[in-house]
Amino acid sequence: MYKLLGDLGQYLKWQEVTTDSMVFRLHNHFTTVLLFTCSMVITATQYVGNPISCIVQGLPTHPINTYCWITSTFSMPDAFNRQVGVEVAHPGVANDFGDVDARKYYTYYQWVCFVLFFQAILCYVPQWLWNMWEGGLINALVMGMNHSLDTEDNISQKKSVLMDYLMIHKQTHSMYAYRYFACEVLCLVNIFLQMYLMNRFFDGEFLSYGLRVLQFSDAPQEERIDPMVYVFPRVTKCIFHKYGASGTIQKHDSLCILPLNIVNEKTYIFIWFWFTILSILLLALVVYRAAIIFAPVIRSRLLQVSSRLVPIETCISITKKVGLGDWWLLYVLSSNIDSQIYKEFLQELTKKMSDTQSVTP
Repeated sequence: MYKLLGDLGQYLKWQEVTTDSMVFRLHNHFTTVLLFTCSMVITATQYVGNPISCIVQGLPTHPINTYCWITSTFSMPDAFNRQVGVEVAHPGVANDFGDVDARKYYTYYQWVCFVLFFQAILCYVPQWLWNMWEGGLINALVMGMNHSLDTEDNISQKKSVLMDYLMIHKQTHSMYAYRYFACEVLCLVNIFLQMYLMNRFFDGEFLSYGLRVLQFSDAPQEERIDPMVYVFPRVTKCIFHKYGASGTIQKHDSLCILPLNIVNEKTYIFIWFWFTILSILLLALVVYRAAIIFAPVIRSRLLQVSSRLVPIETCISITKKVGLGDWWLLYVLSSNIDSQIYKEFLQELTKKMSDTQSVTP
């Protein structure tokens, strides 16, 4: 497991040439590694230790543990409001008095590691899709100009090659930009979808989970119900039926301890806060991209902010001469090419486009 977690670290390494935003990488790389790590930790805890220990008299422990793990355990929701040690033995553990419908069953715990693994795969889908669509274009266009440690002749030749490419393929990069924007929208859809599915997975308890944890410390002592214990109970009940010596069905009521839920509750409180923060960042990013698409006036300012050495007049001039796709390509290149080299290149490109337009009848 340690080797596997160590291999995941390569996805968090700094990349010299980037074709996406920081928020995009937080979703595709950090969140994927986070979910994979949580899945591995829970898997190790589940199979190295004992995920469930049930107390039952007169029966062997191991079969009861196995039965209660593969079926389900339950608690009584109304028992969470009772005083522990006086009215109930543990939070949520009480006699149901035959009211089967009042029970709250917990069937998720054996699926948590698999669900986290599936979530990690979903988080990497936008990155995989973008890598396939991008095809290494930016890396090919940068040609090592992200470092200024090169001869002046080589840099001049590389700038000439890049300029020729942009002049020949002018107005052909719209799909490149829109595909990237679509991948960012897909990230937002993925986070919202995962939060919805996790809420279904935990019987409607996940969306409000973090808020209830925050409000728990402010609640009056007599009204406190620990939401982490309610969603991830440490002690539950399990009923096992067997035939007696004369063929009569016997009912065995067992008390089950779930140490794995100690890990689950901490894992999902962190995931709740991270997904909430990430969804806000992605929502802001999508609005920001919409502004770039529908408000061309801000593009020149963004280009100047991305490369501060370039005069605003040059940015305004080049923005008027290119479409959204070409502007986006220049914007991405500005963060991957040395600032001084990019400044000289953009000024030369602007002049060449102006000369081309002036001679065009």
